[in-house]
Amino acid sequence: MIREADVPLDRLHHVAIPCDDVGAAVAWYTQRFRCEVTYRDGTWALLRFANASLALVTRDEHPAHFGVEGPAPDTLGEVRTHRDGVRFLYLRDPWGNVVEVVEEPEKP
Repeated sequence: MIREADVPLDRLHHVAIPCDDVGAAVAWYTQRFRCEVTYRDGTWALLRFANASLALVTRDEHPAHFGVEGPAPDTLGEVRTHRDGVRFLYLRDPWGNVVEVVEEPEKP
């Protein structure tokens, strides 16, 4: 695909990995790495690193995936809203990988 030089690249927003205990996973990662917990509940947490975020998700609630800030989610399908206000939709690539297209809420 050819890209116009003045069009910015899409951004990797996060990578989501499954864990059995979100609280224990948050403790493990924050004790070993310099990151900030930006969201946390019983089924997932989001850890912000300097260049992207890591989502820790429970297997029964969220699929393993990576999130992209790119095309407006509305142009790709039915958009939903996470509890933290992020608009999203999940897509599957031709190889079965889950891609979440995200749109952060406007900051005041």
